[in-house]
Amino acid sequence: MSVKIRFLPDDVTIEAEAGEPMLIVAKRAGVLIPTGCLMGSCHACEVELDNGEAICACITAIPAGCEQLTINLYSDDNW
Repeated sequence: MSVKIRFLPDDVTIEAEAGEPMLIVAKRAGVLIPTGCLMGSCHACEVELDNGEAICACITAIPAGCEQLTINLYSDDNW
């Protein structure tokens, strides 16, 4: 099932498949999500979903059962 992914603040939209790794979708869209440990421990890749939930993009796949997902990127100057 195809999911419409919208990356903010740059307003980049791309189609993705449920279960596809979020970092791969971002890379395909030309969106950089900073990474650190790639295991979800350091939170360098933390993004916020449209429902306000903060997640680590490095260990998250595009969820099934939704038609659209907005991902809010923010950068931490310490990384």
